[in-house]
Amino acid sequence: MRLALDTNVLAYAEGVNGAARKRATLEIIEELAHEEIFVPVQALGELFHVLTRKAGRAPERARDALLGWQDGYPTIETSGPVLLAAIDLAAHHKLGIWDSIVLAGSAAAGCRLLLSEDLQAGFTWSGVTVANPYAAVKHGLLGDLLGP
Repeated sequence: MRLALDTNVLAYAEGVNGAARKRATLEIIEELAHEEIFVPVQALGELFHVLTRKAGRAPERARDALLGWQDGYPTIETSGPVLLAAIDLAAHHKLGIWDSIVLAGSAAAGCRLLLSEDLQAGFTWSGVTVANPYAAVKHGLLGDLLGP
């Protein structure tokens, strides 16, 4: 089952928000089928901002982190149709445009899950369900992928 990683999951995997959250995130990612994980280009752009502005990393180090994610997983492009879908999503569901681009891109890539701590867990749009990987009780789809 295809799934996408939101910015906060990527940031936590990079160590933003502490070692415990990094460890938990990397454990979750390692349990998932590598070939089924996708990374939205929008999330990579947001990650660069988080790493340089909030985490204080040098731009070169942030660039290396982004290239590592890009090399490791297929990316989801922000195309014209994805942007239009995101605008409709933002307008009809009162979501921010950047979150809407990540969600619309995930749908366009055929993902069934978007792992995110920021969006409303359980929200489903165009076949993509938002799952909080850090919730005490995992969403059923994510729970099936992670096992017991």
